[in-house]
Amino acid sequence: MAEVLVNVLLERLATITLDKVGGEFKLVTGVEKEVKSLTRNLEAIQAVLEDAEQRQVTEATVRRWLSVLTEVSFDMDDVLDEWITEVLKQQMEKQEKQGENALIVTTKKKVCFPFLSSCFCFGQVNQLMLRHDIAVRIKDLNERIASIAKEKQDFSFQNITRVSELPERPKTTSLPNVKTFGRDEEKSLIASKLLSESSEGNEVPLIIPIVGMGGMGKTTLAQFVYNDEEVKSHFNKRIWVCVSDPFDEIKIAQAIIEEIDKDNSSKSSNVLQTLTQCIYKLIKGKKFLLVLDDVWSPNSDQWEELIKPLRYGATGSRVLVTTRKEEVATLMKATTTQMISLKALSDAFCLSLFYYSANMDENNVSKEYKDIGLKIVKRCNGLPLAAKTLGSLMRNKKKIHEWQAVLQSKTWELKEIQQDVFRPLLLSYHDLTPATKRCLLYCVTFPKDYVYDRNYLIELWMSQDYLNDKDNKEKIVVGQNYFDDLAMRSFFQDIEVDDENGNIKCKIHDIVHDFLQYLTKHECLILDFELDASERRDVSKDNIRHLTLVHATGNESLAHFLLNCKKLRTLMAIDSSKNSIGPLFELIVQLKCLRTLSLCGRWRESSLREIPETIGGLIHLRYLDLSDNNELEELPSSLGSLYNLQTLRLVECWNLKEIPETIGGLIHIRYLDLSKNNKLEKLPSALGSLYNLQTLRLVCCLRLKKVDVRGLINLRHLYVEECEKLELIKGIEQLTDMQRLDEFHVGDGDEENKLVDLKDLNQLQGSLDIRIRGNPNMAENAAAIMVNKAHLLQLRLVFPLDSDEGESREIMNGLEPHPSLESLSIDKYRGGAFSHWLLSLASLRMLSLETCTECGVLPPLGKLASLESLSISNLARVSKVGIEFLGIDDVQTSSSSIFISFPKLEQLHFFEMWSWEEWVGVENNNITIMPRLSYMTIHGCDKLKGLPDFLRKTPLRDLDIRSSFEC
Repeated sequence: MAEVLVNVLLERLATITLDKVGGEFKLVTGVEKEVKSLTRNLEAIQAVLEDAEQRQVTEATVRRWLSVLTEVSFDMDDVLDEWITEVLKQQMEKQEKQGENALIVTTKKKVCFPFLSSCFCFGQVNQLMLRHDIAVRIKDLNERIASIAKEKQDFSFQNITRVSELPERPKTTSLPNVKTFGRDEEKSLIASKLLSESSEGNEVPLIIPIVGMGGMGKTTLAQFVYNDEEVKSHFNKRIWVCVSDPFDEIKIAQAIIEEIDKDNSSKSSNVLQTLTQCIYKLIKGKKFLLVLDDVWSPNSDQWEELIKPLRYGATGSRVLVTTRKEEVATLMKATTTQMISLKALSDAFCLSLFYYSANMDENNVSKEYKDIGLKIVKRCNGLPLAAKTLGSLMRNKKKIHEWQAVLQSKTWELKEIQQDVFRPLLLSYHDLTPATKRCLLYCVTFPKDYVYDRNYLIELWMSQDYLNDKDNKEKIVVGQNYFDDLAMRSFFQDIEVDDENGNIKCKIHDIVHDFLQYLTKHECLILDFELDASERRDVSKDNIRHLTLVHATGNESLAHFLLNCKKLRTLMAIDSSKNSIGPLFELIVQLKCLRTLSLCGRWRESSLREIPETIGGLIHLRYLDLSDNNELEELPSSLGSLYNLQTLRLVECWNLKEIPETIGGLIHIRYLDLSKNNKLEKLPSALGSLYNLQTLRLVCCLRLKKVDVRGLINLRHLYVEECEKLELIKGIEQLTDMQRLDEFHVGDGDEENKLVDLKDLNQLQGSLDIRIRGNPNMAENAAAIMVNKAHLLQLRLVFPLDSDEGESREIMNGLEPHPSLESLSIDKYRGGAFSHWLLSLASLRMLSLETCTECGVLPPLGKLASLESLSISNLARVSKVGIEFLGIDDVQTSSSSIFISFPKLEQLHFFEMWSWEEWVGVENNNITIMPRLSYMTIHGCDKLKGLPDFLRKTPLRDLDIRSSFEC
């Protein structure tokens, strides 16, 4: 833990280069000497930290030495950050006085501070006092670090050189296929119990517990059976609920309703009777499978209330429970004949899992590696999680001496480790780079079973200065690399990728969470106010750096607790009452070391109404989340004093009417989210001063008419979806490095966006929705608007309702995409025929044609070699679908050469084709039509007389026909 802090300090000292100490960084005589001495001492300490980190587990004296170093490093970081912030403040004040809009010169790695003239107000008493105070604190802390550097000689530390660069890794793209080892017998047994129609004593539902110690693979086994195709088809309803500790019957009931019916309003109730009545109505007479994963300690009354409505399910209903405790199964009145006890895996199966996780072919491993691998696996004691973790560790170890080092590690001999599985986790942890370690440890600021959002996590890591990179990579990229490395090493699980935006969500295994808590027990604390006081972990308040409040309510003890946590760097509130946070705000703003403050208002009651001006005193703050506080109407003007702020989230602050001009003072801000503020009508002109802003989200700001992005020279991501009145994004044509733009409204007025504005934005990625209003001028300089956007994969074109055929065709011709486009949607196109470029999209996988009312003939889409999904809706003039649609012409029908129409098409959908009467194909042995078609839908085609014969030869699995065909 101390490693990253020391690295950060050295980077800050490098920022304050000695040639600048005499200028704006000048404090008092001798500061140059202090900076030199501090740098030397930290470099000496840095050289031995790798060895110290490993030895602290077994040597209490080393542990104490590192603890003192960590404490001093935190304090030094605060002082240096305060120093740099003061210089930034003075620069901004000077610019304001001179009426200049000069840009403070920055680089991606450090802030460059140009010298100021002698006229700068160094003579002011308060500045002199502050500078003197900082100088004195630096001198004092330097003396303490010098003492620590001297003490390190007493430990005979080894100078271990490690490769600090993170190797390039493939991006995490999908949830890996669930594969189990050595559990075939248990899988078959559980499946037979689920699929059997019989129940002991006609019990409904039948309770089937899976019992085993942590890390034994209970959840993986339950997931495997839950997703089995035969099991899926056997039950009317399947419900998965992660329970964990404490057992909260209200939350579990809410989760059951959510799984069965996401739109059911009863799920938001906190009244158990209301919830159980709803469950009763939803499952009565239905055969259901309910999985309660990770059940710890319900009492009999809680369980009896929850099981009552479940007894009205149909015969054959099942409740599958995973738990570490046999007494849980007894309390649930499960019979011993239904209980499945997971035992340790055999060495052979552990070895197979080990090699699978190491991405190695077990059959092709040399004897030398196999012998060492077997010895390593024997130390897993049959725990699948341990074997998986160690296998992931070996992925990058290609030399035999690296394998031997793992086998011979002293970590295996540790007596102090609380659980056996912690030893392999510790080995994998020590193999991480210092910065990646800190990123992993920070994850423990969230409670167990929390669903992590990768982007959100990266913003939090950034706020703690964990993402600095000597190669000047963008911090977001560095964070993505760290995340991928942790995922590859199996620290994350249940990884899911959003196909639309590529964002990733995941969880952390309970045992891994316990392990991280073990490593951070003096630094991170989660206070869950629904737990008994006896169950809460007691730590020294002076040492806490990261505090998370869960289910907090109005409480004097909480106020007293916060008063003693002066060194907090993170404060989060999760599922807490606003009555616990609002009155405490005056205390919160006294926590001067805060880097991260998340008071997201998903309150049990109403939200925060006011943010005090004193928040401007949190000069170290990098991350501020006030989202979902829907009674918040304005922000304090002191917000602009948060010079170090990098992320500001104000999502769904419904009543926020105005953003103060002082926002321009947030010169370090990189991420600004104002989404769903439907009373916000304009943005401040000072927005253009946010030179470092990389991401701006304005989704669903329904009243916003104009956005000025001039000056946002580093803006890369702009999200404006459902900003229905947004007519002008001024200056967007200058942002040629823009990577993400989700929606772009085009008009024909002077104060509206023009299509030509998109011409040079050739770095756009992902998806873009172009909505055309009016009849924009397609001048010659608008040629090739889209064709050079090779990274854009999804495009939607929405045409104006009042355009004529010629205008629509001209617009369409000018919007030819790059051939690499994968998904295209065309809506309300008024042309009689589609542009020629449609057939040039060789990579197109998905195509949707909707409400193209003037089109009487479908284009020859059968020629699109990569097309997998096709949807055609409301083409009112199409009366016949013939061979031209299949891409077949007269030459091909008479030719002896083989032709495949729609070679990859799997899904075909027709909706509301009111004039469609005839669908014909062709009989020719040399022509194959739709050889992969699996799913077809025909809705609202009531004049259609029949289906073509070629459909008989397709591998259709699902045919859905409604409101179609003449009777």
